[in-house]
Amino acid sequence: MKPVDFLAHQPFGRTSVNVLCLLPVNEIQGERLRAAVPTDTVTFVDRDVVSDEQIAAADVIIGNLAPARLKAAQNLRLFQLNSAGYDKYAAPGIVPEGTVMACATGAYGQSVSEHMFAMVLAMMKRLPAYRDCQREHDWRDLGPVTTFVDAQVLVLGAGDIGTHVAALASAMGAHVTGMRRSAVEPRAPYERMTTMDALYDELGRADIVFSILPSCDATRGLANEKFFAACQPGALFANGGRGDLVVASDLIAALESGHIAGAALDVTSPEPLPANDALWDAPNCFITPHVSGWYHLPITLENILDIAIENLHRLAAGEPIRNAVTL
Repeated sequence: MKPVDFLAHQPFGRTSVNVLCLLPVNEIQGERLRAAVPTDTVTFVDRDVVSDEQIAAADVIIGNLAPARLKAAQNLRLFQLNSAGYDKYAAPGIVPEGTVMACATGAYGQSVSEHMFAMVLAMMKRLPAYRDCQREHDWRDLGPVTTFVDAQVLVLGAGDIGTHVAALASAMGAHVTGMRRSAVEPRAPYERMTTMDALYDELGRADIVFSILPSCDATRGLANEKFFAACQPGALFANGGRGDLVVASDLIAALESGHIAGAALDVTSPEPLPANDALWDAPNCFITPHVSGWYHLPITLENILDIAIENLHRLAAGEPIRNAVTL
């Protein structure tokens, strides 16, 4: 599964399109959407209270909807997600036949990359541990720290978010290698670009491993005992993609042994992480509750609106849909 440009084979053919927007837009953002498609009927409603009748009447839905509720979408032509990921809609029959589903790739690069970079930099400088000391009123020097300067950084998933991560690391003086499914020539901020076939060799070179990989058959459980054993001793691991990449027991073992110096996780499996899960207490494991994206950074929602507006125009003109997903 991957986002592609999808050709809407013909213009929509109606003067007015029913657009159902589930995004938590403010008044200014709502007016921006209405002004962009003045001949369309735009309805704003919270996804938690949207009715089956509203879903059934929609030609376009903007915003994620519970997969089971798509059964009511009898007239849906475009399903514009507010997320970059789309794995929960991947099973056959969830997206109605004849509907183009588009993800929000390109909206989250800044927010997710800054969050993940901040988590890793904090661990490099032992800030979570110093915060723990502060809570205990413990004035203590915790010793040596590390730096991005001249560090070898490996980015698994060199798409929009991964490239934003790479830019931050490069700006701090790191040497960044990107990894993706198909081979391409490296260009800034990457010094090197390679494919997943070279994963275990590249893990052995990296001081810091960032994963922004999606959830699919090839990635589920990829970060397992073999993966962590291939990392160089003292490496840092960060996951801002999907939680099911990681075999948690294998990560915990690698942290307990000290082979992995620290892990920064914004995603886990399952989510929410149960209160009694051993991952909470793993040494040098910094966890945030899948908050790197969402709408916490205001520009993210603006980016999603930009993508949605562009795709409404493309749908009306019969042009390729941006970020259309093939299942």
